[in-house]
Amino acid sequence: MKLANLAGRATIIVGDRALDVEKASGGALGPDPAVLWDLANHEELRRLEQTAGDADLAKYDEKLLGPVSPRAPKILAVALNYRGHAEESGIPIPEAPTAFGKFTSSLVGPYDPVIVPEGIDKCDFEAEVVVVIGRTMRSVAPEAVWEGIAGVTAGQDITDRREQWRKPLNQFTFAKSYDTFSPCGPLMATVDEFDDPDDIGIAGWVDDLEVQRGRTSDLIFSVPELVSWLSRYVTLEPGDLVFTGTPAGCGVRRVPRLYLEPGMTLTTEVPGVGTMRNPVSR
Repeated sequence: MKLANLAGRATIIVGDRALDVEKASGGALGPDPAVLWDLANHEELRRLEQTAGDADLAKYDEKLLGPVSPRAPKILAVALNYRGHAEESGIPIPEAPTAFGKFTSSLVGPYDPVIVPEGIDKCDFEAEVVVVIGRTMRSVAPEAVWEGIAGVTAGQDITDRREQWRKPLNQFTFAKSYDTFSPCGPLMATVDEFDDPDDIGIAGWVDDLEVQRGRTSDLIFSVPELVSWLSRYVTLEPGDLVFTGTPAGCGVRRVPRLYLEPGMTLTTEVPGVGTMRNPVSR
């Protein structure tokens, strides 16, 4: 299934049209996008998709799409999880994940502006595959992880590099959590939409320049390994987002360096999920 937050309403995307979940279910499922990432609802959502008639489906404006989990209880992310990114950073391949958080208030939709605050001159991009947690998981075994994933979406882990590395202590969470620094979307694809969920593509562009391209088969810690590791220490809840890492090519590692500036467009694509296009502004 392809699921979406369309103007704040839970929606199933069928081809190029939209099925409103509350209307299709006769009110049995509400309009809140939370119904989409609760795996307990997925059997009914599939039934609604399969039984929908032409009159139930409507054209929709993609500009109204928002992040599928707009009030995510937690956003967890991992640094240096692609070999190429670790190598370009000159850092040894890590033996365990390096995790950090992002504030839920940083979430925006797939076509919303990324706002670079006044005076910020080292605003970087990181295209990522993002998984949406679909059931409570604690100390889950890697082989059971995909069973607890509601779906996959695209994300950008925008970063103020100057703040991230400001002395005396480097820190990740705040510098990656400014308002608009976590665009996600455009859709959430359920795991069965992928031939191999451990080999999902991700690519990013700044204007017309392709800056990043990778596949999750190149992750140092696969999605099952990463989510299992996180769940040792933190109880994962439905709606949580896990940013799984970025491939080589982010702005701070390019020669010459490339940072986001107003007037640019940041494009992010995950096949099967769709393409985000976020204008950069002040």
